[in-house]
Amino acid sequence: MALEAPTDRLRLTQLTAACCAIALLCSTAALEARPRHAAKATRHSPVQHTRHLPYPRLEFPLQISGSQYEPLAWTDMPGWRDDDHLAGYKAFRASCRPIAAEHGLPAESKALGTSLRDPCRIAKGLELTDEAKAKAFFEEHFLPLRISRLGEGEGFVTGYYEPVLDGSRTQTDVYNVPVYRRPSNLFVRGAKQSSNGLPNKGQVFRKIGRRKLVPYYDRAEIEDGAIAGRGLEICWLKEQTDLLFAQIQGSARVRFEDGSTLRINYDAHNGYPYTPVGRILIDRGIIPKEQMSMQKIRDWMAQNPDGAKELRRQNRSYVFFREVQLSDKDEAVGAQGVPLTPGRSIAVDKALHVYGTPFFIEGELPIDSEQSKTPFRRLMIAQDTGSAIVGPARADLYFGAGADAGRVSGRLRHNMRFVMLVPRSLDPVARGRRMPVPDERPSEKIAKLFPQVDPQKDKSAAKPADTIGASGAKDAARAGETGKTATPVAQAAPIAKPVPLPEPRRHRHFRHRRHYR
Repeated sequence: MALEAPTDRLRLTQLTAACCAIALLCSTAALEARPRHAAKATRHSPVQHTRHLPYPRLEFPLQISGSQYEPLAWTDMPGWRDDDHLAGYKAFRASCRPIAAEHGLPAESKALGTSLRDPCRIAKGLELTDEAKAKAFFEEHFLPLRISRLGEGEGFVTGYYEPVLDGSRTQTDVYNVPVYRRPSNLFVRGAKQSSNGLPNKGQVFRKIGRRKLVPYYDRAEIEDGAIAGRGLEICWLKEQTDLLFAQIQGSARVRFEDGSTLRINYDAHNGYPYTPVGRILIDRGIIPKEQMSMQKIRDWMAQNPDGAKELRRQNRSYVFFREVQLSDKDEAVGAQGVPLTPGRSIAVDKALHVYGTPFFIEGELPIDSEQSKTPFRRLMIAQDTGSAIVGPARADLYFGAGADAGRVSGRLRHNMRFVMLVPRSLDPVARGRRMPVPDERPSEKIAKLFPQVDPQKDKSAAKPADTIGASGAKDAARAGETGKTATPVAQAAPIAKPVPLPEPRRHRHFRHRRHYR
């Protein structure tokens, strides 16, 4: 027995080694066969793990939210041939200075994006002095699109100007209405306090203590002295009405008794939406809509001081200014940062449009008098914005500074036709030709024979053929029981069973793990 034990152990060891060898050979054969099997499956299996889209991914034509547009020919634009294109070109070239200087900036989210760079860089090197060449420039590098709000045929225009107001550098009995600069405790969400000119929309807060933020003071609170005595006064005006109109226009020239002039521009607002005081007077039946103008508002406020105070406070919005270094000969600077051109600059909806975009605006306006219908067919350049300017075909026309400009701009509330000039690189017709055409709809006969149903939604739907057969059998049975002759059931045409929609394909995703030793 002592001699047999080692022999058994030896046999057990040999058997174990043989099993390991067989297992090793089997695993090696499997590994060698796997690539061949995978290759064979790849050659013969039609199943793919990636589904190709039915259509290629192409750029859509021009898309401007809430708008409709129609491509035009230049000859379809009344008054285009007779406009002063050189004046429009000079205003466009002024907008091109900041546009052409941009490098490496991300594409704009708006429809035109950065497409104005190419025509602007061309205009930068063209010092045109000929009106015909200016007209040719726009026709060569742009395409006209008639644009309006969705479902409407025309746009809407108002006017604005730069008021010239009497004021004083110090407070007196005559000049006791302060013009405030932006307070240091005013915060606009998403904007830096160090920025010149904060957004004219959005939430605005003031800080209490170190962390607490609350809405900023409204117009009534500020007029009642909420921020008085903090050294924020830039200058002083005679009346609150003067300040209100300066805030509506966004800039002003304050003329002092010594003959000097101070220029102020919009810098920030208090976060409340702008409420037009003219609309309130119309709704109250004080001034008819067809007679409404800024001069009518001013006259009513002068005659009704108590009513004027209550009316002002209906507009809780309040604008803060900054002093700008401009001479009397310089025009006001728009939101784009370039000087405005009277009769050629417009304010547009900054959420939809890009500064520098040319618009041809056509219609009739009361330019010469309140009752006149002066033809207005003019190339205008988007260089400014305003909180009340909302929509794809909405513009505020800039008329310059002074009382005459104020009288003209104050009576504009008119429908006009808008044509937007789009760089040729965004030609919507050319892009539209590349868009794939949807598959043809199946014929009515095919649709009836093979109705499409969703098995997840129509699980309770009865099968047409089975239902007809069952109902016919029940009718025959009832007739036999009662002894009455059953009405013959018409032989129904065979109806194909609904074809279920394919189940959504679920793919298993295997995570590849790498083992490190």
